[in-house]
Order: sequence, then structure tokens, then C-alpha cells
Amino acid sequence: MGTDQTSLDMTYLRLLSEQYPSAAATASAIVQLRATLCLPKGTEYYFSDLHGEHEAFIHLLRSASGTIRDKIENLFGNLLTESQRDELASLIYYPEQILRQKKLETEDCSEWYRIVLNRLTAVLQEVAHKSSNSHLVSFIGSKYRSIILELLGASDTHAKSVYYQEMITAAVNTGIAEGLITSLCYLISQIAVDNLHIIGDIFDRGPGAHRILDELMHHHNVDLQWGNHDIDWIGALCGNLVCIFSVLRIAISYNGFDMLEDGYGINLRPLSMFADEVYSGDPCTAFLPHILDENKYDPVDSPLAAKMHKAVAIIMFKLEGQLIRRNPSFEMEHRLLLDKIDFDKKVLCIDGEEIPLCDEQFPTVDPNDPYALTEGEQILVDGIAASFRHSAALRRHIDFIMSHGSMYKAVNGNLLYHGCIPMEEDGSFASLCINGRNYRGRELLDQIDLVVRRAYYQHDPECVDFMWYLWCGAKSPLYGKDRMTTFERYFTAADLPQAGSLREERKNPYYRYYEYPETVEAILRDFGLDIASSHIVNGHVPVRKGENPVKCGGKLFVIDGGISKAYQSTTGIAGYTLIYDSHGLTLAEHRPFQRATAKAIAQTFTKTRIVETLSHRIMISETDLGKEYLRRIAALEALLSCYRDGSIREKTANR
Repeated sequence: MGTDQTSLDMTYLRLLSEQYPSAAATASAIVQLRATLCLPKGTEYYFSDLHGEHEAFIHLLRSASGTIRDKIENLFGNLLTESQRDELASLIYYPEQILRQKKLETEDCSEWYRIVLNRLTAVLQEVAHKSSNSHLVSFIGSKYRSIILELLGASDTHAKSVYYQEMITAAVNTGIAEGLITSLCYLISQIAVDNLHIIGDIFDRGPGAHRILDELMHHHNVDLQWGNHDIDWIGALCGNLVCIFSVLRIAISYNGFDMLEDGYGINLRPLSMFADEVYSGDPCTAFLPHILDENKYDPVDSPLAAKMHKAVAIIMFKLEGQLIRRNPSFEMEHRLLLDKIDFDKKVLCIDGEEIPLCDEQFPTVDPNDPYALTEGEQILVDGIAASFRHSAALRRHIDFIMSHGSMYKAVNGNLLYHGCIPMEEDGSFASLCINGRNYRGRELLDQIDLVVRRAYYQHDPECVDFMWYLWCGAKSPLYGKDRMTTFERYFTAADLPQAGSLREERKNPYYRYYEYPETVEAILRDFGLDIASSHIVNGHVPVRKGENPVKCGGKLFVIDGGISKAYQSTTGIAGYTLIYDSHGLTLAEHRPFQRATAKAIAQTFTKTRIVETLSHRIMISETDLGKEYLRRIAALEALLSCYRDGSIREKTANR
């Protein structure tokens, strides 16, 4: 075995020598990595429950949740007017827009370009001071790389100052100032957010999940923890018909036609024709969409949208019934409700009670076979499923979510997951049976991660069906409630005496126990994390007005603060960002995004509070990245030894 291990080690070192072909190159890499270990850790940003609010999120990302504006204040607070500081911040966040505006306002922008390039250089140096040059090079496009690297080294000595000013003047005179300014602005935003964690729910409610994903795909260091809404969309692209009609239902209910049709090319014309015909005399009052954002490309009038919404919902309930019946292990029979309707009495019969229906029109439901699709519905299902399957844009985005995503992530002592660790009433970890075996805690999340990947990459039918359970099942870690009462909310009146119990979706006991130190410690221990220094970062459940997002004495953070407009009446704010830098943890609380003017977008709409100050400044050597660097250094030192004893030959270039 020792010989085999030695052979494997030598094979690895020979492969490594392809990247580092000489002793000098190897030694140089060791020197660089050793030095990097002594730099402060990069700043990590944690966001959750973006729910398609692309404008607000992109602003938070480009502004680093207000920290770039803080740096501008520190650098220029006594040197520039507030208006000038606003303009500089706006330029960094939205360079193309501000440059266009400036050219319209100013006949000759040359002097402004020179001034702005100097200011941007100062901001860049401030945000880049914790990064090595080799790390920075990976951010900088080739177009202006040499100029930007020179500007990063700008100093106050007279000779160098003349040199840098001449460089800036030459950039203006040669006509590259705009491109250089734009590159500097994007570079500042990129460097400020060293590591980006998205703790679930990119999709649904807001109008631009596709735009959020485009932005994330351009970020240099991002990971995703899947949320229940993300899983619903992954399931849709896996071919789960219930998931397809679930995401379609939610998108239509929030007027998300631009995302569906313009963003993903989903053909809704057959649906609109079907709904307009089948529900022509039905006002579909309970299905009128929530108009939180106006469509720019695909406006649909509300009455037609309501008909489309109802058509999709009825089809979804039928498909749910079919899936539940072929998966008795899900124990979801209580969600079979179409067969509980007495169509003569127009009531819903549950547990011996007859509950009046507020919507009595079911033109496509056969009382003798309520879960059967009509011929028209089947044609529609086939067409919409094909539209999802053939959407290249959706495939590209879900591929990204799969490659960068997982059920949870443990990084730098923090455990990140979207929903919950399912628990029993006594606070113990609840088990869920998957493929004949019970799983709980970390094992459950690991197993679900495998099931999701089998569903997506192998199209295993049982795994594809399970995607819907993850969306709304009672023991799904992503859902965290005992049931999803969508049918009751559509078809029974809110003022019924039974309405409360009918519509109630009871949270998993986890949401009571996560205030208890013993619960949080049990979770951290199960995931192999240090109880004393680690935290849990959680999303999914909006933090209500007056509620503290910091739980269990600072060991657990719930950062779903309502970036989605749909939740802001409940939360009273517009989301949280948790920020973890080398000094400690800061919670940023955001007010609703204003985009009307350059001044509005530049001004901070964030209130921050420090929630934990570390005993010392954390260096890269103390992070997960530092551990990886140490492993790499050990391998490089072994390679260097092999070069020096001749067991691996250097690959010198011919002279």
C-alpha cells in the first residue's frame, strides 16, 4: 500500500509539474502563497430570498450593501461636497448610465474624466488593499490591465505623481477614458465583495430572476444554497410537470410575464387562448394577479391574466393528484382536494365538514375522474413542457444553479442553509425516508443533494417526482411547514369561521427551537463545526416588523428581511445583508430601493450594526482558503524537493 501511495503521489507531482515546470516557478509560487496567507481575509456577503428583485439586488451587489459609499465618505468626506460624493458613488454603481448622462450635460468632459480617474484610483486602492496583485489580476480584463495595475501602485512621491497624472492625461487624450472609467468602476464593485453567498430563493414574485442570474454569473466567487423556489424551478427543468405548472402559476400570479416570455422564451400564447375560451364567462376574481411591477415587453391585461392563472392552477392541482397517487410514500393524500368537492352542493367536504366554495366554476374537472386532464389541457401541458425543455436561457441559468449550488455550505465556521433542519415536537431531528432508508440532520441534507443531482443529470423518475416533495412536503428541509394550502386559499372565503385552520400552514418545530442554545449546538455539532466560534446563517422565513434577525444570542442569523416587495408590508424593511470581514460580523438593514435619480441611487439606504467583533483580525491563514493554500504549499514543496533531487526533471525551454 505504501508503494501504491508513493506511486500516486509521484503521479500527482508529475501532473503538478505541468503547471510549474521548473524549480524557480515552483519556488515563486510558494513565496507568493506564503505571503498571501498573511493578508486579512476577504469580505464575505450573505444575501437571502432575492425573489426576482433584480434592481434592488444588483444595486446592493454593486454598492457592496453601502460599504463602497462608506469608503467614499472616509476618503473624501472633507474634500468633496455631498453632491460630488453622490455622483462618484452613482458612477461606480452604474458607470454606463452616468457617463451617458454626463456627455449629454457637458460639451467637453476631458477635465471631468481626469478628475474622476484620480478619484476612482483612490477608491480602488482603498478596496484593494487586502488583495495580492496576483489575485487582482484575475479580476482585470486584458483591455486596460497594464494601466490599471500601474494606477493601483500610484504613490504621492513627486516623480511618481507626475508619471501617474501623465498616464491619466494620455488616457483622456487618446479617447479611452470612458472605457477605463467603466473598467475601474466594475473592478471596484467586484473587489469589494470577495465572496458572495446566496442563501436560497432567487426565483418567484419579483420580475427579474433571470437578470439576477445574469449578474451572478459574472461574479468571480459566488455560491448558492438552494431554496424551495429554486428547487421548484430546477424540478421544472427536470421535467416534473407539477413543478412546471407551479412555477408558471406563481409567475403569472405576480405578473411575471416579462421573465417567462422575454427572459426564458416560454410560449404563453396557447395558454392565453385556452384560458380565454374555457373561462370566458368566469371573472376568476380570486386569481387576479398581484401587480407589483409593470411588464415592459409582454403586457397582459388583468382579466386575461386571471383566467390564465386559474387555468394553470386547476391543471397543477390535477397533476399534483396524479403525482401524489403514484407516490404514497410522500404521505400527501391530505392534499387531494379536487375529489373532495361536492359539485351539486358546491362545497368542499373535509373531515365531515361541508365548507362553502367561493368559486364554483370548474369547467374542466370531471366529477367522476377529477384528476384527469381534458384533451385541451393535455395539449397545453405538452406544449408548455416542451417550451421549458427547449429554453436555452433557462438551461444556462439552472446549469449555473446546479454547478454553484448545494443544499448547504459550511465555510469559515459558518453553516449556511435556506430552510430548516426538520425537527420533531420534542426538538429532536426528524427523519425522512428516501429510497427505503431514514435520514436526519446533515445526512438528510447530503442525501437530498444527491437526489437533486440525480433528478437533474440522470432524469431518474423517482428523483424527479421527489423534487415536488422538496417544494412543499411536510418534512422537506426547504419548505419547513406541515402543508401548503394553495387550494384552500383560492377556493374558500377568508371570512369563514374555519378559514384560520383551513389556510394555516404550521411551521416546523425548528422555528421554535432555533432560539435554544442546545438546538443550535446540536446542529453545529452534527455538521462538524466548532460550537464556540461557528454560526448558522438562515433564510426562508421573513423577519417580521419588530422581530430581531439575530437569534440564540448571536449564534444564528435569519437574513430574509423582505427584499421582495411582496413581503415588505410584513417586514417593514427591504432585506438584510450579513457582512463578514476580517474584523467581525455586521448586519446591514435596507430600506426600499429608490431608483428615480442619480442622487437617490447613490445615497445609502442601509443601516448597519455590528453584531460580533472578533478578538483579533482574521488573516487568510485562518480561513478555509488558507487551509487550501497550506495544502497547495505542501504539494509545491514536495515538487520543489523532487526537482532538487532529480526525481522529476525540470522542463526548460529551448534556447
